[in-house]
Amino acid sequence: MNSPTPRQILEALFPYLKVAASYAKQIQPFIRDRPAKDGFDSTFGAALSDADLSIQTLVEVALLGTFPNIRFYGEEYEQTYNTKYFRAITLGPQDDYLVTLDPIDGTRYYLDGHPNYQILLGILNRDEFAGAIALTPALNTFTYALQGEGIWEGSLDEGLEQAQPLQVMTYKPTLLLGLGMTHLAAILPHHYQVLCTETDYSKDVNIPNVNGILSGELTGVVIRAGKFIDGALLAFMAQELGCIVTTHDGEVPPPLHTCTDYGRPGLVIAASAEVHQELLTAIRTSRKN
Repeated sequence: MNSPTPRQILEALFPYLKVAASYAKQIQPFIRDRPAKDGFDSTFGAALSDADLSIQTLVEVALLGTFPNIRFYGEEYEQTYNTKYFRAITLGPQDDYLVTLDPIDGTRYYLDGHPNYQILLGILNRDEFAGAIALTPALNTFTYALQGEGIWEGSLDEGLEQAQPLQVMTYKPTLLLGLGMTHLAAILPHHYQVLCTETDYSKDVNIPNVNGILSGELTGVVIRAGKFIDGALLAFMAQELGCIVTTHDGEVPPPLHTCTDYGRPGLVIAASAEVHQELLTAIRTSRKN
């Protein structure tokens, strides 16, 4: 069985993803929470909207109609009608790609009316990401990366072929600590502005999400887990941009097929070696205290 290439997958799905982005932007002012998902320890992970379910359904229909034998895992796989029609929802052997989807990354941001939510689609090989695309409906932009080929950005009014290499000329001296990482704030050097998802975000106060590392809003990020559908995907894109990505121990992230529960361990993402070392030092210091 010949699997489509990562580029072929992106090219086939891009028109549908553009429709999904337009839909998400259109209904955001009217959207309301759905009942929270069970099994999450924060309002961020538990948040669910009509857009999450509708966009996942759209992408599933597009995939099943275009690549009926492809592997697919979407965040809302337990609630969708289509999971049973896919050949598999797990990683496969080499070059038998798993497509992943976070239909609304930052659902809490989306529900609260903030602009920095994204639609994230990944293409995973056995050991590493082969490709990924992030669409930002509120800004009418998209960013995509293919393994070893760098990262590209473009307007949703255009196609993939019009995208240009993404370049971040300057990074703000701002760090983001994800859920469960707030304890590092007091240890980090004072020349950084440190934002904590748990304490600094609110319905009235928007802060960068992990995607801020791709725009220069952030110079470093620490997350306690790198889920394939979001944190690990954005880390892969950051790596293609030239950022440093490691585990909290400073090691290369483990191969995807060795991970459990669709996620890598906690990750450190840094725009420079200096920032990376300062984040690792803070993590080591916190473990001693």
